[in-house]
Amino acid sequence: MKPQLKPLSLPSTPYYQPSGDECAVFEAAWHNRLPLLIKGPTGCGKTRFVAHMAARLGLPLHTVACHDDLSAADLVGRHLLHGGATVWCDGPLTRAVREGGVCYLDEVVEARKDTTVVLHPLADDRRILPIDRTGEVLHAPPGFMLVASYNPGYQNLLKSLKPSTRQRFIALRFDFPNPEREQAIVIGETGCDAATARQLVQIGNAFRALKEHDLDEVPSTRLLIYAAQLIHGGMDRITACRAALVEALTDDEQTAAALLEVVNASFG
Repeated sequence: MKPQLKPLSLPSTPYYQPSGDECAVFEAAWHNRLPLLIKGPTGCGKTRFVAHMAARLGLPLHTVACHDDLSAADLVGRHLLHGGATVWCDGPLTRAVREGGVCYLDEVVEARKDTTVVLHPLADDRRILPIDRTGEVLHAPPGFMLVASYNPGYQNLLKSLKPSTRQRFIALRFDFPNPEREQAIVIGETGCDAATARQLVQIGNAFRALKEHDLDEVPSTRLLIYAAQLIHGGMDRITACRAALVEALTDDEQTAAALLEVVNASFG
């Protein structure tokens, strides 16, 4: 029996503009109780998409920001001292399995490889979470969904998903939106005028063309939104772009000066 959709509360649904069939894939994964892996560059909308879909499906969202020191205990839980007694405290993954909803592991490749192994029984047809320290075996409810994301650009021999992990997920590939869609996103997020959105997207794409040359990381849609928010709030356009784009992308003074020339030419 498929899980039933809960009523959609539109006012609480985070803004998201689809680029293709990603919403349909997410819903199909949830209906079929399949884990989902989302891959794409930093700031291209992966986290916003997950938040949008969780709200759209009426599901609680449990988010874990993965990092180098993330341990299995951080995900599952541990015994802690409380009032002179030792008590068990669930981790975010365990809470999500007990309560249902979407458990989102942001930048999952940042976690230690031995940590991601705890996902294996949850991400296959067993859909269980064994907790060795308590002897429990939790069965994920129908409304539980495991979602993970990562940036393929950061992958190397030391930071990559093991094949035994990634082949438990279905996957979506994200990228930066095309100019028309990115302009619509900037306007939808900030309320800025169309001309400003168009100029910011042009600057963003000009900066992105410098990838592998002068910039280690290209500007995300998120940074363009930050710049638009500053401008919409009354800040001078050049100052806003210097703070939200140029200085956020590089520490090198010569590179920053070159980027600022692009900004000046765009708004000149």
